[in-house]
Amino acid sequence: MNILPIEKQVQAIAALTEGCSIRAVQRLTGIHRDTIMRLGVRVGEGCAKLHDGMMRDLNVPILELDEIWSYVGKKQKNVKLGETDKGDWYTFIGLDATNKAIVSYLTGKRSAGATQAFVADLRERVVNRPQITSDGFSPYVDAVELAFGADADFAQLIKHYAKVSGNEASRRYSPGHVVAVESQVVAGEPDKRRISTSFVERQNLTLRMQQRRFTRLTNGFSKKLENHKAAVGLYVAHYNLCRVHEAHRITPAMALGVTDHIWSIGELVESALSGEIQEPVGRKVGGFRVIDGGLNEGG
Repeated sequence: MNILPIEKQVQAIAALTEGCSIRAVQRLTGIHRDTIMRLGVRVGEGCAKLHDGMMRDLNVPILELDEIWSYVGKKQKNVKLGETDKGDWYTFIGLDATNKAIVSYLTGKRSAGATQAFVADLRERVVNRPQITSDGFSPYVDAVELAFGADADFAQLIKHYAKVSGNEASRRYSPGHVVAVESQVVAGEPDKRRISTSFVERQNLTLRMQQRRFTRLTNGFSKKLENHKAAVGLYVAHYNLCRVHEAHRITPAMALGVTDHIWSIGELVESALSGEIQEPVGRKVGGFRVIDGGLNEGG
């Protein structure tokens, strides 16, 4: 059990949410890296439960869906038979395009099963008929149909990329240049002016900047899947509750109406470790399901 003073715990978690690596936090705080990792896992798992309890019964008119790549332990090409928790892992994000809040997320493989679990969780949190835009990943079509049925206006934004010639280092870790963008209506009657994934893609940049585990070409990648999922849970809770969005001048959770104030890191840490869920402003939140570090693939 972590016996660090709460001030030290807050100091370490604050550094992690600002994109510092484990070893950088060790140098800044004087806390041993193993202690920092254990604390990060505990707080991250608590943040996942906090998010699950607070983000319910939401009225979200426009949703943008996307997935961001990362890896655990080693690149996919080096994964050996039986190493099911290694290699490529994707974090699916469902963003409220109006309030910029992360409504739902999932860390899993980029598969039909993970996509369906992610969209099903999204459906449980939204009470209205939303307009949804995803990228061109084909499993979204069946996933949205299964979760929302006819109760959503759904479109996909399909980007076409130019082929990259040669093996230039500058192009190796990024997609080719976009040469065409095609919007495709899948269900309902979405407003064509609002068919976009720009906000969720911008949020992906924030995730790469705020969580060292997602930064490319560093040794800060996750070594364990448990730690990776906990880091995502910490990021999402901090992003929604503590981080003031420049467009709104308040946090996404305040804009969405699930809290009435900007949370401090101390409040986030204490709530995550205690397991107490703050009730959203003006409405009652029912019982919540405990999710270990975000949804696992298949639910």
